[in-house]
Amino acid sequence: MKITIEATVKAPLVTVWESWTTPADIMAWNAASDDWHTTASTVDLREGGAFSSRMEAKDGSFGFDFHGTYTRVEPMTLIEAMMLDDRALLVEFSQVDGGVLVRETFDAEDQNPIEMQRAGWQAILDNFKRHTEAKA
Repeated sequence: MKITIEATVKAPLVTVWESWTTPADIMAWNAASDDWHTTASTVDLREGGAFSSRMEAKDGSFGFDFHGTYTRVEPMTLIEAMMLDDRALLVEFSQVDGGVLVRETFDAEDQNPIEMQRAGWQAILDNFKRHTEAKA
């Protein structure tokens, strides 16, 4: 099953793209709640290049790596990737009135309920929006 989330970011496309693809920015916004954070991020933004983010609970109780390989990159338009567990991810960037629509479509995993996955990814995207709008 595919899940789609989206947000309109009130910022120039170049700022949105940079916030999405720059490790220091990713570490600033990549968390679903205030008790989590991203402690490391790498981006090799090219087809066949790898990405990874280390997400950890701030209290040190749990952490995991989110990583995969880029399968298609069209600068400032879209990013397709395959996560290490063979789930597909598509991120689209579209100019709209008032900003940039960021739409993520990804294959659901089978360990957590669909709504929990949607809510968690949406919370991260909402953090991305706040971070990027503050930069603009």
